[in-house]
Amino acid sequence: MALTVNLVAADHEVWSGEASLVVAKTTIGEIGIMTGHEPVLGVLAAGEVRITLEDGSKIIANAQDGFLSVEGDIVTIVAGNAALIS
Repeated sequence: MALTVNLVAADHEVWSGEASLVVAKTTIGEIGIMTGHEPVLGVLAAGEVRITLEDGSKIIANAQDGFLSVEGDIVTIVAGNAALIS
């Protein structure tokens, strides 16, 4: 079972796919999301969003000024400014 992750900037999709773990920096600290997580809505702080794919590889993006939403196993990250680092 995997998370469906959508990382979008204000005007375009940055990355979308399946992952086993998402870690993002919010205004109250880092949050880690795995399958089965309770629904949550968080305000992003400037920092990295780390997405671990099911094969163990990682995608890292810089994001700020937005929010993170978890509903079921769907994670949506909307940032005013987001760009892939690796």
